[in-house]
Amino acid sequence: MSREIDYGNLMHSAMRGLIRTVLQDVADNGLPGNHHFFITFDTRHPDAQLADWLRERYPEEMTVVMQHWYDNLAVDQDGFAVTLNFGETPEPLYIPYDAIKTFVDPSVEFGLRFETAEDDVEDEQPEDTTATEEETTTDETTEKTDAEVVSLDSFRK
Repeated sequence: MSREIDYGNLMHSAMRGLIRTVLQDVADNGLPGNHHFFITFDTRHPDAQLADWLRERYPEEMTVVMQHWYDNLAVDQDGFAVTLNFGETPEPLYIPYDAIKTFVDPSVEFGLRFETAEDDVEDEQPEDTTATEEETTTDETTEKTDAEVVSLDSFRK
């Protein structure tokens, strides 16, 4: 019986542990200095909890920002709960660590991206480079950053 070390999954587990540690520190002590987080997660994850209207608006993924106002941050072994403000409407969320696609702290140019085999298939598709300027603009609430994103693809088989 041949056995191999699955470095890709081990790295993902370690990085999710890092996120858990950071969020627990923020829950205990608040956000220090200029730190803030952009967290993109899969809204289709079976354990993700969010309001129906948010799931309808973001049927695949959503990026949330933890910066100036957040409440009720509670961190557990599998994910975290937080209440965020959406257009002056506080909404509770539960985000499992397994649902996180990116975690970025632009204040220190730190970022993690979790890619799946499904992402690899999408990356192999030829890109259409004829997009117009209108097609490439992003949502006004999305802030562009120069944060370094660490890809774990090279560690997976």
